[in-house]
Amino acid sequence: MARMLIPFEVPLLPGRLVKRYKRFFADVALDDGREVTVHCPNTGSMLRCGAPGSRVWVSLQDRPGRKLPGTWELVETDDGALACVHSARANKVVAASLKAGLIEPLASYAVQRAEVCLERGKSRFDFLLSEPGECVVEVKSVTLGMGAGEGAFPDAVSVRGQKHLLELMDIADSGRRACLLFCVMHSGIDHVRPADEIDPAYGRVLRQAIDRGVEVIACSVWPTPLGLEVRGQLPVRA
Repeated sequence: MARMLIPFEVPLLPGRLVKRYKRFFADVALDDGREVTVHCPNTGSMLRCGAPGSRVWVSLQDRPGRKLPGTWELVETDDGALACVHSARANKVVAASLKAGLIEPLASYAVQRAEVCLERGKSRFDFLLSEPGECVVEVKSVTLGMGAGEGAFPDAVSVRGQKHLLELMDIADSGRRACLLFCVMHSGIDHVRPADEIDPAYGRVLRQAIDRGVEVIACSVWPTPLGLEVRGQLPVRA
């Protein structure tokens, strides 16, 4: 798989995390002496990614209507790896990778649509790929490093993640191609597994989904202060 660097929109500023609080707020002491409160764009527990004093990088953008001056983007983990905590970037990285044909199992499709609802009352899926055929793709951002190159998902109990898997099973049962894509935005991870010790129900449903024909793949994205580098596929050990 070829590599591709997706640059950030603005240069990132380094600093130290003071604290994360109220889920979506983070106080950061920048290297230039300023202390800023920025948006924390991650709904998970951020296990092993949010210790006070951690080296972090933020993007500051003065936009009309913004309540906070910027966004927390990257963190250096305890083992010296970098993780991207801006989980919404996973879909943007995957969209660019699909367009460039860099995700090999999904490279044959000519058309991609984002945020597609296949049936009323059901979930929106991240991508619908078509021509030839169709493939429904749900993307999950992975930032939980367990050590020794191992990554796990989810980092907190995910009822929504279980619901997505159940619906992907229904899609596979209907004869359409269904895929769960782990976007691993952590430079210290070289394989992924379900986090059974955190959400055993998710692990059970994931294995059921695989047995029912849902494809589960993972791609490696190395965060750097310059951008996010797509680096290739990773094994999934379910």
